Amino acid sequence: MTQRIPRRTFLQGLAVGGIASAIHVSHLSAAPSKSPNGKLNLAHVGVGNKGWDNVQQLASENVVAICDVDANILAKAAEKYPQAKQYRDYRKMLEAERANIDAVTVSTADHTHAPATAMAHDLGMPVYCEKPLTHTVREARAIAKLAAKNKLATQMGSQPHSSDLYRRVARMIQSGAVGTVKEVHSWCNKGWADGRFQNCDQPAPAHLDWDLWLGPAKKRPYCTNIHPANWRRFWEFGSGTFGDMACHVMGLPFMALNLRTPSTVKCEGPEVHPDGCPAWTKCEYKFVAKGTQPALTFTWSDGGAHFDVVKNTTGRNGKPISEWGLGTLFVGEKGMLAADYGHFEFFPADKFEGYQPPTDIRPSIGHWKEWIEACKTGSPTICNFDYAAGLTATILLGIVAYRTGKTLEWDDAQGRVLNTAEAEQYLTKEYRKGFEVVGV
Repeated sequence: MTQRIPRRTFLQGLAVGGIASAIHVSHLSAAPSKSPNGKLNLAHVGVGNKGWDNVQQLASENVVAICDVDANILAKAAEKYPQAKQYRDYRKMLEAERANIDAVTVSTADHTHAPATAMAHDLGMPVYCEKPLTHTVREARAIAKLAAKNKLATQMGSQPHSSDLYRRVARMIQSGAVGTVKEVHSWCNKGWADGRFQNCDQPAPAHLDWDLWLGPAKKRPYCTNIHPANWRRFWEFGSGTFGDMACHVMGLPFMALNLRTPSTVKCEGPEVHPDGCPAWTKCEYKFVAKGTQPALTFTWSDGGAHFDVVKNTTGRNGKPISEWGLGTLFVGEKGMLAADYGHFEFFPADKFEGYQPPTDIRPSIGHWKEWIEACKTGSPTICNFDYAAGLTATILLGIVAYRTGKTLEWDDAQGRVLNTAEAEQYLTKEYRKGFEVVGV
């Protein structure tokens, strides 16, 4: 059962929504439901925090299995879904329930995204995976290839992509509202910093399977300052503010300008620490010209660090846009356009008085529903793993540049840094036996 969508028809339809450039089209295989009522049978890997939100957002479908390494979190989810089979190890769940599962969500710490997703894909299961798609650049490439090979319905959990505002701003940029864009700045003032492994003289609490939580990471004694909400600060498990927020914020220009991966990357910040992420970074990506899009300079900054144009651009409230908390500024030949999650502004404002944004914007059916429909019919998704892999790889290359202290020359065709062998150790990683990702 496969629904094929003619490429021209599909792109014309999405162009109305201003997001055609965000989707790399391929024919997907639908997943006929194993349930008699036509709903998908879902298995959820990680059911706490954002994982629980994903479970709730997908409540229209059947929950047949739930998994979490924390027994307390698992028990809370089981109260709502007592009929679901309960597991602590996602590998055992996927294998034991493979005959009953139609599709899988992965909402774990970043370091487990790729191993869990890869196993589900190997078993032919569509996956909704939280952002960032993977923990390393090589993982992103491997997961995208695996999804394409199996023609599976995929979606990365970056919900702003499906918002009306993101679609409207992308459409305005594509329609030439500020002219040709050769410079973009994205920022987020949040900071995930100072992850440090502490010497703990106590075992993991009884409700937490620490060994399973570590998963692919190297074995180490239990440490109190990591689970459940502090792991983003550590290189072994997360990617700091890059991993937490960049997929959301940088996603807007990626959609609008049809970006893939950069040619060069450089990144500055505080002194690099082997354990944990920095308090701030300022990163510059260079993209080569492609199609109608000229060469582009794209910056990312976090932790309150800002490039001059962001610090010096004042919004309608009289304050610099750097105080928005997060946002993206498009710099075009006719002016500038800035947007966050809730609103957009043109600069200089008087030059755009009377401007009417395009109205031919098709609303999204919703980020989660889009994936459900893709699983059932083979229809496309905005954050499919091909698109998400390019966005994720770009973000993670910023971290590689920061940790090496070098300006990287990236060859996307070969999937390697051309000018420094030092980068290789950060493009991939070692996996504990039983958690490997083939193809990295």
